Amino acid sequence: MVRIEAIFVGAPKNITDEKGTWLSAIYRSRVQGPIELLDSGLADDRVADTKHHGRPGQAVCVHPIVHYDFWNQAYDLKGADRLGPGSVGENWTISGADEASIYCGDVYQTGTAIVQVSGPRMPCWKQERKLGLPGFLKRTTDSMRTGFYLRVLRPGTVNTGDLLELESRPDSAVSVDLVNRAAYRTPDAAIIAQIVRAQGLAEEWKGMVLARLNR
Repeated sequence: MVRIEAIFVGAPKNITDEKGTWLSAIYRSRVQGPIELLDSGLADDRVADTKHHGRPGQAVCVHPIVHYDFWNQAYDLKGADRLGPGSVGENWTISGADEASIYCGDVYQTGTAIVQVSGPRMPCWKQERKLGLPGFLKRTTDSMRTGFYLRVLRPGTVNTGDLLELESRPDSAVSVDLVNRAAYRTPDAAIIAQIVRAQGLAEEWKGMVLARLNR
């Protein structure tokens, strides 16, 4: 049973730290109550880097809650320093699934909306800078705890506690974990061929894993 445990939205703002000032929407705020999910994403949610974010296949950024247990243990985080929902800037924190059990192309109904998994989240330096945890970006790709993105097939209203009910999965679907393996492990021609054939996976991911194989 896959469940939305928390919902977050944010807007770009300037953040000043010891390294200087940077622009990001990664500091999202928790939503209380139902919220509209549009074709482009959650109402009132914005991105700062429109070159790398904000595509139709990046309407909702999702992170499994189980990963926070891993990070808290890996960095020995205790008390107020512990990570939890929203810490890596996701829109939805979910329980009941992770990258191994979620497949690219999966179609889910949640609330009154219908969404489809489009591929893994590409981790970026802003996550590490926000958290202040050395090596977080590399450890994310090494452990493949990336989270994933959704595209919106039918806009609607969603709320914390809504279940994601699987409606369909393409015959050619590949798991988010398998795409991560192709991206962050030694390239495997057979796996990459399977990924390139996968329905529902964002085209940029297919291009990226093919490029790895051809290098």
